[in-house]
Amino acid sequence: MPKAHLTFGIHVENPCAAQLDCRSPEGNHFPMSTQLVMYEEEFTKINSVCDRLTKDANAKVVFLVDKNGQLISASGQTRNLDTTSLASLTAGNVAAMGGLAKLIGENEFPNQFHEGAKDSLYMTLVGTRVVLVVIFDNRTSLGLVRLRIKKASDELSKIFDSLVRKADGPGIGSPFAEITDADIDNLFSE
Repeated sequence: MPKAHLTFGIHVENPCAAQLDCRSPEGNHFPMSTQLVMYEEEFTKINSVCDRLTKDANAKVVFLVDKNGQLISASGQTRNLDTTSLASLTAGNVAAMGGLAKLIGENEFPNQFHEGAKDSLYMTLVGTRVVLVVIFDNRTSLGLVRLRIKKASDELSKIFDSLVRKADGPGIGSPFAEITDADIDNLFSE
């Protein structure tokens, strides 16, 4: 039996179903379904990029969130963090800043930096689907974080573009398409 993952707030097996916001900066839907299937291979690649970014940027925490506030990946010192709340608040912050951007004639603010007394937070949009967040302290610099985020963002964009191509490929549909009502009834019957 394939290894199961807990991702996007639902328990799924390989392949994993993920609800990602598939809208352009103008709010138009992309010509693909709103459900994007994430296979174990891509999920592993995403986690690897986040782990490497944590190390290369000397960051405390790196996490990747979809624009709906669902945590996709978290790396680093996450043990004492409420990653669910961080993910939700990140999505809310991105939405609020998007509203502010539109008020002044911009599409969005793709990068945000917040400096605190002990820790700082840097967020960047990856494509139009997800937000990459890095939490760091004085053991590193904003310049190094920005440099490493740029490389990680490019890698993540390629992974998500690959997922979209797989979803749009001929003969590829939802991995759940062949499940019938009878199958569901049988699963829950005694």
